[in-house]
Amino acid sequence: MAYRVVRVLVRLLLWLFYRRIDVVGRERIPASGGVIIAANHHNSVVDAMLIIVTVPRAVTVLANAPLFRHPLVGPPLHLLGAVPVRRRAEAGDDPRKNEEMFAAAIEALRAGGVILIFPEGRTQPQPILLPLRTGAARLALGAERAMGGAGRVTLLPVGMVFHDPGTFRSASVQITIGGPIETADLTAAHRDRPEDAVRAITARLTESIGAQIVEAQDQYSLELLAVLERAWWQEAAPRGEPEPRPGEAAEYALAWKQRVMRAGRYLAAREPHRVAALRRKIEVYRGHLDEVGIASDQLGLPYKPGLVLSYVATNMLWLALGLPLACWGIVSHAAPYWLTGQIVKRLGRTSEEEATDKMAVGLVFYPVLWAIEGWLVWRLAGRGALLLFIVLIVPSGLLALVWRERLGRFIRQARAFFWFLTDRGLHRRLLDERRALVGEVRDLADRVPPEVLGSDRASDVR
Repeated sequence: MAYRVVRVLVRLLLWLFYRRIDVVGRERIPASGGVIIAANHHNSVVDAMLIIVTVPRAVTVLANAPLFRHPLVGPPLHLLGAVPVRRRAEAGDDPRKNEEMFAAAIEALRAGGVILIFPEGRTQPQPILLPLRTGAARLALGAERAMGGAGRVTLLPVGMVFHDPGTFRSASVQITIGGPIETADLTAAHRDRPEDAVRAITARLTESIGAQIVEAQDQYSLELLAVLERAWWQEAAPRGEPEPRPGEAAEYALAWKQRVMRAGRYLAAREPHRVAALRRKIEVYRGHLDEVGIASDQLGLPYKPGLVLSYVATNMLWLALGLPLACWGIVSHAAPYWLTGQIVKRLGRTSEEEATDKMAVGLVFYPVLWAIEGWLVWRLAGRGALLLFIVLIVPSGLLALVWRERLGRFIRQARAFFWFLTDRGLHRRLLDERRALVGEVRDLADRVPPEVLGSDRASDVR
């Protein structure tokens, strides 16, 4: 019961914080039997929260021991039945402390449970995969041995790719679940050459998790890659190039980004000036789109007077009807929103902990400030006003989020209309710039050997 309650709360927090959560490969999660989920780790406790709401089965989280002493994070971990992992700094010279963790995890797997482990051993903000530690491999082999045979436990790699990971309502994430890691052939070898078997499984796991993510030197590079991706697909459609089948778009986009990054690393070692020039062109193109207030996929749309007037009328009507309740939602949530941001700033934590801190602090201060606001409403306007405040506090907040986002889109689109009306050639110049940018990418891709791209379709990057 406690797990279900926490899971519902986690789902709500993630839905509020993240603009978009995409899951690829959910069907690869076994419906029964012991499962070890091994994922990359870039966003502190939020990573575990994302896995908990993605996996339809109850998940036992292996979490760093200090988190259990955190006043806000610790209680949910206890309710979830998480198991503490003591790194060298916490375990000291007593190996028995982590032996207890392995024993608890193996017992959960024997009972057909799901274990979540982050084999990098620590969280870090950059979109790269750190060298994996051997805990996941040792856990898989230990469970197989305890259960008396190979193939009793599934080792499942998971990759998470974030966009603006610490930014409220701008953040998004793609979670990709890979195919199971083959371990049966190494279970027997584990008896005679245990370290060799552990290293072999860890190497397979490293390769498999790496295949589910996009590695880049920093988050900014991933943002530029997203700009290039949108430009690429908008230019690919008119050329009649094959599109991914329905349901495969996210997986196909991930593979495309991986190929581009491999090509970029190959060319950066041989033609760094051309790669740097391409990067600058992407930055300039993005700057032009931001200045106009338009997205790449909106270029080429017919901006006819009738369509423009219909768009303006529809949005102004929607915004006007929602204005009173949205204003109330903004006013009643302004104080907790501001205070949460100020407290998180003063915590001085690392960037990968930003989203976790915002959710944890907000979970405490929003209800506290709502209670204070409700008391003020009661004292100033009576019980009827208090009842109305209680009924509207959550719906008005949700409407305020939707209203603000729609207003932002409307303002950006209106700015684009203004630009296109005052500069008749701007739309065409932006289209030409996008076309030239994609053409430069095709020219560079022609200089990369097919084995580097790892694609059997020339049109994927060329």
